[in-house]
Amino acid sequence: MLKDINQAQQQRLAFIDFCLQYYGQIGRADLIKRFKTGLAAATRDFASYRELAPNNLELIHQTKNYHRKDGFKPLFDHDPEAVLTGLCRGFGDGFSFGIDPSEVCVDAIRLIHPDTQIIASLMRAIKNRFALKCRYVSLSSGESERVIVPHAIINNGHRWHARAYDRKNGQFRDFVCSRFCNMEVQIEPAKDQEKREQDKQWNRIVDLSLVPHPGLKIPRAIEMDYQMKEGQVKLEVRAAIVGYLLQQWNVDCSKESSLSCFQYQLALANPATLYGVDNLLLAPGYQD
Repeated sequence: MLKDINQAQQQRLAFIDFCLQYYGQIGRADLIKRFKTGLAAATRDFASYRELAPNNLELIHQTKNYHRKDGFKPLFDHDPEAVLTGLCRGFGDGFSFGIDPSEVCVDAIRLIHPDTQIIASLMRAIKNRFALKCRYVSLSSGESERVIVPHAIINNGHRWHARAYDRKNGQFRDFVCSRFCNMEVQIEPAKDQEKREQDKQWNRIVDLSLVPHPGLKIPRAIEMDYQMKEGQVKLEVRAAIVGYLLQQWNVDCSKESSLSCFQYQLALANPATLYGVDNLLLAPGYQD
């Protein structure tokens, strides 16, 4: 039946499908705001969507929104790469077609993306500030059942992870998204101490000053790579992400920049700024 619907309406139906899957709800006002349509047109779109997928949504009169039902099955096949990239960039038209690889412009090889259903569960929990019951495989303790309260999904340069409060350990931690075995959204509001506002490492902003490694013979090449001004590039990074960035960018964080300049072409000019950051085991050469 989708083939018989014009492209414009397919876009609107895909937007409904996307919001239900990744945010858990959508209202007519959301559709009108996105596509500049009228109230009557929005009503017809929801009627069409319900005809195509009657078990996907229900209208909750208290919120005046359509909510995702437990038996939800997406009408559109959302590609993981496009979904994750789109969510980072404010993606919202519901379409997430796969990327057609180019023979002349090749991106870096990446790890396998997490299952879209896992991402969808995380996003609904984040959007509605709910807890998640899940099974997670840890490098240190193996598979175990946990209850987490996620508030962000982050690409650390190598893989996607969720920033969440872990009720098992009573603190905010990072969870690799591909290591979740299953996940169930708990219709239970997050407690005050579990909310993003209480995640000190997430809310703290660290000022980083990166310079070419002093051992380099021609530092100007690195200055050009990073579009440095006056020989440095300044970044404002959340403390929870600092370690990942320093590792990904191969930044020498040792005293007197003692690491090899051939492997570490950047150096941290202000190492004192790292005081109090938690994940510094990832920072190359750093010593407290």
